[in-house]
Amino acid sequence: MEPAHVFVLGLDEKNTRTLNEMPHADQYRFLRLLEPAELQRGEIRVAELIEKARAQLAAYDGPVDAIVGYWDFPVSSMVPLLCGEYGLRGASLEAVVKCEHKFWSRLEQRKVVDAYPPFALLDLADDAGRGRLPENLRYPVWIKPVKSYSSELAYRVEDDEQFRSAVATIKEGIGRLGKSFDDILQLLDLPAEVAEAGGEACVVEEALSGAQATAEGFSRNGQVEVYGIVDSLVYPGTSSFMRYQYPSALPARTQGRMAEISKKVIKQIGLDDSTFCIEFFCRPETGDVSILEINPRHSQSHAELFEHVDGVPNHHCMLSLALGRDPRLPYREGPYALAAKCHLRRFRDGVVRRRASDAELERLARDVPGVQVVPVVGEGSRLSETTQAHDSYSYELAHVYVAADDEEELERKYERAVAALGFRFDNGPDDGPGTGTDDDPRVGPRTDSRDEEVS
Repeated sequence: MEPAHVFVLGLDEKNTRTLNEMPHADQYRFLRLLEPAELQRGEIRVAELIEKARAQLAAYDGPVDAIVGYWDFPVSSMVPLLCGEYGLRGASLEAVVKCEHKFWSRLEQRKVVDAYPPFALLDLADDAGRGRLPENLRYPVWIKPVKSYSSELAYRVEDDEQFRSAVATIKEGIGRLGKSFDDILQLLDLPAEVAEAGGEACVVEEALSGAQATAEGFSRNGQVEVYGIVDSLVYPGTSSFMRYQYPSALPARTQGRMAEISKKVIKQIGLDDSTFCIEFFCRPETGDVSILEINPRHSQSHAELFEHVDGVPNHHCMLSLALGRDPRLPYREGPYALAAKCHLRRFRDGVVRRRASDAELERLARDVPGVQVVPVVGEGSRLSETTQAHDSYSYELAHVYVAADDEEELERKYERAVAALGFRFDNGPDDGPGTGTDDDPRVGPRTDSRDEEVS
């Protein structure tokens, strides 16, 4: 049987390995559509990227059976555009943008649920309003561009001075994604208040707190299914992700509430023939569940977690939907009871003076089953200059994937991986004396998952 020719926007090396190791991978031929770097770095020029993708597809001497992607904007918006042009299965552009535009998404959510924080639109061009909190909100709040990526330009503020400072910083950098997001918005018939906001405004929301978790699912022929819930743990006292862990340890009642809300909002938005992941804050002791944000794609960060526990990565759902096949995942057929993706971070700037070699990390993977390390920065890198490797408050050093039979084994394997990485730094000029990794993470107890919001 001829394999399906599947174009993957921004197909990277790690996900190429994951896709090619899937069961029945011989049924697919995966082809990279545009380079990951041009879709994620620098100022995003979506119109140019779309034209370049069109040219690559037109030049291909073979069938185009599916076009998919697992990255955030601009990939998430380019997939429905290109699928529409080729008559392929996929979500509508309008439904995708309803998820991605943080203000429009909140407007849709409040039509069917009450599981969201108080929010307001902030127009950065309105000089009269830039320096003060909207009247219906109370500190602490988060200020976020209506379209951002990996918490870029998202700030938690607690008073008017921090508010003004955050707005000034956001205003300088919001055009990197906002200008191209405006190009996408112009293709749609928008509600008046969304059209007025555009792609370079911000949403201000009261800060949420509690246990963080993500519901992953898909919608097919109008039927919405949640296939897994992944816990998101943060570093104590911060808003930076420490690790994603699957399966969730939240009570069944809380997980059921997350699934119920997910189904309502996805149906309201009209997202169909698509995967999704919805980030939540939960308080199991009260039963409260609040939506942080809705993503019209699955999380590629969770792919190995589902593979280790259920037996197949969640990429299976994306591919199956695009090709009209059964998207359901197996359940608990993997080799491990739990799995995590850990984010090794540093909370101050510096220059990487040492990091384990690729050969050393390959040896670690051979010696410790269930462990894979993907470095984010290399020797000689100044952390503050690696723009795709940090949020507003910390710098990512490596992703450490760990699978185990219990929590104790998970922690032990992670500690071994961190030691093997062997990061050493020279501090930046404003970071104080000393070098070393005194702020390297360690896997902490599950109570670390309770903290203030991260966007």
